[in-house]
Amino acid sequence: MSNTYQIYLISDSTGETLDRIFLALKAQFLNIEYKIHSYSFTRTDNQILKILEDAEKHSNSIILYTIVDTNLAKYLANVSEGKKIPCFSVLGNLILNFSKILNQKATHEPSGQHILNEEYYDRIEAIQFTMNHDDGNLISEIEKSDIILVGVSRTSKTPTSIYLANRGFKTSNIPLVNENSLPEKLKQNPQMTCVVGLSTEPERLADLRKNRMNSLRETEKIKYTDLENIKKEVFNAKRTFQKYKWPLIDVTRKSVEETAASIIKIHEIYLKNVK
Repeated sequence: MSNTYQIYLISDSTGETLDRIFLALKAQFLNIEYKIHSYSFTRTDNQILKILEDAEKHSNSIILYTIVDTNLAKYLANVSEGKKIPCFSVLGNLILNFSKILNQKATHEPSGQHILNEEYYDRIEAIQFTMNHDDGNLISEIEKSDIILVGVSRTSKTPTSIYLANRGFKTSNIPLVNENSLPEKLKQNPQMTCVVGLSTEPERLADLRKNRMNSLRETEKIKYTDLENIKKEVFNAKRTFQKYKWPLIDVTRKSVEETAASIIKIHEIYLKNVK
């Protein structure tokens, strides 16, 4: 019998929510071997039946699903039970409980989170803004940012900015070579918006930069990858953050999602303080 679990992720929308939930779930278990089978935009009994016929071929199949259509969800659960395949709804009980608390019925609309409402357009605007303000670009309008990230090279500023943009935050990021590399208007008004410094351990940073140079086949930027020079960069960056009273996040052992979550909390505190 194979020890590899066949994980079937069945969604009536894009499946993005389900993917993230499973990633969080599997992180709680060590040494699990699995293979993912993803099915998005599953909205008919026939689609469900074909998926379950495939799942039935394996002895270690597990089904996770996000289906808001009550009848379709019941059909999936009933057929899975008949085939003795473990099947778990990710949102079902949550939607039901919220419905009771809010005292209103859920719409049960597939892809409801993607409806083109004001929030959707705000997020698109944030993404466009963030892409235009990457790596120190358009610093003349930096005050329009919801969040500004500052850090030396290779401290995950860009991926973190993009993640924050997808959460609706207009984010600028500024590479910190030295204090003089900061925009003058930011130095004059360091609390103009929520500014967060990003740092990492010098040894880790040296490895990242060497890998970056190798991928670009660069060999001349010795100072850029020199550990002693990097230690000075990181030390001076921390002094700059302290001088301007910017909170610091060490990203060494953090994923982009974890870093972004910490930044969002800092942003919430910033907003409370400026009110």
